[in-house]
Amino acid sequence: MAMDTMKAVILAGGLGTRLKDCVPDLPKVMAPVGRRPFLEYLLDRLAAGGISEVILSVGYKAEVIMKHFGDRYKRLPIRYAVEKEPLCTGGAAAYALAGCEDEPALVLNGDTYLEIDYSELIHWYRGDPSEAAMVLRRTQDVARYGSVLCENGRVTGFLEKGRDGAGFVNAGVYILKPSILSRYHLPAKFSIESDLWQRYHTELRLRAYETEAYFIDIGIPEDYERANKEMAKLTRQLPNKKGLS
Repeated sequence: MAMDTMKAVILAGGLGTRLKDCVPDLPKVMAPVGRRPFLEYLLDRLAAGGISEVILSVGYKAEVIMKHFGDRYKRLPIRYAVEKEPLCTGGAAAYALAGCEDEPALVLNGDTYLEIDYSELIHWYRGDPSEAAMVLRRTQDVARYGSVLCENGRVTGFLEKGRDGAGFVNAGVYILKPSILSRYHLPAKFSIESDLWQRYHTELRLRAYETEAYFIDIGIPEDYERANKEMAKLTRQLPNKKGLS
């Protein structure tokens, strides 16, 4: 695989339970934002950032996503990993990457948008390859998300939701070698965040890419409405936000 590119997995199988009143008949990633499905914004970033292929991990109403996007978005080839039952973030990523070579892959939560240049993220990662890395977004209030602690470019710990104050939050973007998803004999359904990162970040020497780029999670109605106000202004220009690391 070329050194300046990488495949990406988008975790797009969520039920979107908290958004049912806003978008009752669609999977969460297809929620309309500025008259476009939210997932298109993520794919625009990936298309501009040197991604070679996208695997969409789908489940709930997968046919809606597959009919809309088919096997290509712009220049990006798309294939699908269809979950028969919800596998949570870790299980879904493992299922999507099953059978792939153990080359690092980008894994993204499908309900969060981060306005970074993915080619810069990949270049940063290639400069000091590791088994896993995560993107951290600096924010003034970590209460909703919980916070991630880091030192000298490595993740050192996690704090639960509810604590006020500034800090770093998990932006839902990772680079990882597929083999780590099966290393710890986790069940078929597991969470990347709690079952893998929180338990094994020290052993994996989990790297931290810090950014202040625009970030939004549409998982709750209030932020979905905010996305409709803010993201409609976004253009399809090349990314211009830089990581701080």
